[in-house]
Amino acid sequence: MTEPFNARDYWESRLSQHYSLTGVGYRRLGLRFNEWMYRLRARVFARVAGSLGADWPAANVLDVGSGTGFYVEQWHRLGVPRVTGFDITTTAVAGLAARFPTDRFRQVDIGQALEPDLAALDPFDAVSAMDVLFHIVDDDQYGRAFANIARLVRPGGWFLWSDNFLRHTTERVEHQVSRSLADSERLVRSAGFEIVGRVPMFVLMNYPADTRSRVAKLAWTAMVAPAALAEPLGWLVGAALYPIDLWLTGHTRESPTTEIMICRKG
Repeated sequence: MTEPFNARDYWESRLSQHYSLTGVGYRRLGLRFNEWMYRLRARVFARVAGSLGADWPAANVLDVGSGTGFYVEQWHRLGVPRVTGFDITTTAVAGLAARFPTDRFRQVDIGQALEPDLAALDPFDAVSAMDVLFHIVDDDQYGRAFANIARLVRPGGWFLWSDNFLRHTTERVEHQVSRSLADSERLVRSAGFEIVGRVPMFVLMNYPADTRSRVAKLAWTAMVAPAALAEPLGWLVGAALYPIDLWLTGHTRESPTTEIMICRKG
């Protein structure tokens, strides 16, 4: 009988070997291509968060699944003075504490029941969970994650998260589940959030999970294949795609890949 997937063990092993953008990103495509992907993530995240009209320098913010601290850094760039971060691994929590000594970090599995002291925290003005929740492969734990996040956000507060939001049925691999847009919308609404909008994080640079076209998937694989061969090639592919995707993410409403859903607690 196959052992159930253990997310904590998987990510502990992965991050202990690669505590970098490669470890938290698209590992097969190498560091240089991932750097371009994260550069685009930073621009899109700043565009989205900056459009909300929030007073970020006065905000109390939680980042779920902080990993190497990429989104902790993005919140600081927006003016947030102190960020709280949760991660499932000891590797990440140790690395985060060393990199951001004035912030606070806890080892937390957001898909499990919150410990009493966490449930009693002052509610946050915003919570981010970027490229995180689709790694919760158990459906019950996935639903619990939204309920937990809702408990941690103040009324009127923001919840920003990214996923593939499939227009077709859910797709599963060992360490990731891309769920349907309909299921995602149902869960966030049942947790008490209003969906304000949804915008592309990528259009070309990430795997087109939200298409049934085998040709499109093969074309994408061929397009980025050089990045897997050598780091300089990864840099070149990323440099070519980045400005195109930066423009596309600002001028398209739908994407065949990862998008950010903007939610507000009622």
